This record gives sequence, structure tokens and C-alpha cells, in this order.
Amino acid sequence: MSTHLPKRQALQPTSSAIRWLLDSDPSIRWQAMQDLTDASDEEVATERTRVATEGVGARLLSLQAPDGRWGGAAWNRGWDSTMHVLSLLREMGLDPESSEARRAVGLVRDHVTWKGCGPQEADDNPFFAGEVEPCINGQVAASGAYFGQDVRSIVDRLLSEQLVDGGWNCEAPNGSMRSSFNTTICVLEALLEYEQANGGNPLLTAARLRGQEYLLERRLFHRRSTGEVIERDRMSDAAWTRFAFPTWWHYDVLRGLEYLRRAGVAPDERVAEAIDLVVSKRDSEGLWPLETRYPGKMLVETDEGEGQPSRWNTLRALRVLDWYAARD
Repeated sequence: MSTHLPKRQALQPTSSAIRWLLDSDPSIRWQAMQDLTDASDEEVATERTRVATEGVGARLLSLQAPDGRWGGAAWNRGWDSTMHVLSLLREMGLDPESSEARRAVGLVRDHVTWKGCGPQEADDNPFFAGEVEPCINGQVAASGAYFGQDVRSIVDRLLSEQLVDGGWNCEAPNGSMRSSFNTTICVLEALLEYEQANGGNPLLTAARLRGQEYLLERRLFHRRSTGEVIERDRMSDAAWTRFAFPTWWHYDVLRGLEYLRRAGVAPDERVAEAIDLVVSKRDSEGLWPLETRYPGKMLVETDEGEGQPSRWNTLRALRVLDWYAARD
């Protein structure tokens, strides 16, 4: 793979791509308006309210059971549990202050526990107290912080679990001393969401910055020891160079870049190859495909299917390229 800096014109969205994003579900449309057009704040806010009442967001909210759960569980190995739906609603930008969000999240807070969904020691934990694995706790804390819930106990636990190399690994209790990209990205997103919702403190910010350096030192998908490209994840065999949505606990290069963009990191040469990879995947219409999807049950489909142009991947790729283009 080349490591040249992409030419500036290669980073620009096509007008047809933007129109395609605007002609879609409210959860995509409001974000495209905010990040890729000159729409006013009022126009964006109005469109965002529709996430709760129309399209995919409204359908997900309608599937919540009276006991607060989705899929009958706090967490499961599919993608239809309470944790997974809240993660997806966060990605869609459901307004935390909306009455629909407050009702749904309140039911989770007041009724959902980890009984039967994790280790026995966590059975009585309320949902937003989390369980024991940092990859799961990271996803819970990210959603909890976004939706205004008290996840300080999870954040404190995550801070205590950071490894010497700057990242995190769910296998640390079993003796692993090296961090995992998968676990690290889940934790970084949680720390960033918490920091943005509650303000930073020196300990939290320092931990997050060490974690993002873990990614940057490895240029987002290289081994630090040898410099070779990491083609596949050892645990799941997922290819980090193939872009999925939703990502769930899986890392990939686009997800890593999206974190850096949201964190306001100034892009440097360490992300150039990852940006080049993103540019290389754009098709002749200026769109990005859904390259892979992970096995599991989706309550509501978010794209047209594997191999088809993906609005979510296109939105995320264009935001990342815009972030990179503005580096000067």
C-alpha cells in the first residue's frame, strides 16, 4: 500500500454523494447536514428531532420491552441486546434530551441488570454499573455518558485497567500484557464521550491521550515491533482494512480515524496511510461500500447489505476526509 499523502481533490465529497446522504434516514441526514453542508444550527436541530419519531431510530425505540430491555438481555452475543441498541442509538445521534430518549434510557436505568448476561459477580449490577470486561464496559459507558447517566464507576474501573503500553485488553486478567486494538477503541470512545459530557480531569485526559497514542504509534493498523500491516484480528479473523457498520466491539481503520476526528486530534503523517486506504475504497459515484458485516441478529437494518453502497460508511468516510483536508 502506498503511503503518499492523498491529493486534496481526492478528499472532497461529490455533490451526488452528499445528495444521496441527504435523501436518507433522519439519523444520517442530520449528521450529513451538520458535518458536510452549510445548514444552519436550527435546521440541523430540527432534523435531529426526527431520529426519535421517524425511520430506524423510531423503530428501535418501539422495540423496547416494558421491562426496559431489548432482545431480553442487557448484553448478548448477537446484536439485538440492550447494550447494542443503545450503542446504535448513540451512533444515530438520538437527542439525549428528547422525551423519547429519556423514557427509554430511564427504563434501562431503573429496571435492567446484568443477571444472566455476564459473570455471576455482576448479576445484581444495574445496567449502567457495567460488568467486568473493559470492551463491554467501554460500550456501556459510552452510551451511558452520551445519554446523561452516571457511569463514573465504570470509568474509574477502566482507568485502573490501562496497560503499560497505553491501551486495554479484555485478556489482561488472563495474563496478557499487550493491549488489544478492539478493546482499546471501545474504551477510548467511552472516555471521550464521558469527557465531552462531564468535562475532563487530568487523570482521565492523560489516560485517554496515552490510549490514542497507542493507535497513532502503530499508524492505526501496523505492528509497532515490525512495522508490518496487521491484516486480520487474531481473535475474530476480522480484517481491519474492511469497513463495517455497525462495528460493535470490532476495530477497523475507519473506526480508529473517526475516534481521532471526534477527539479533535491534529492529523499528522501517522494517519496518512490510513487516509490513503479510505480514499482507495471510494467508488466511481463517490460512495463507500459496506465491505463486511458481523454475524448476529440486527433488529433493524441500517444499510442495503454487504457489498452495496453504504450510507453509514460514506458519511463516516467523508467526515474523516474533511477532517484530514483541514489539517493545514
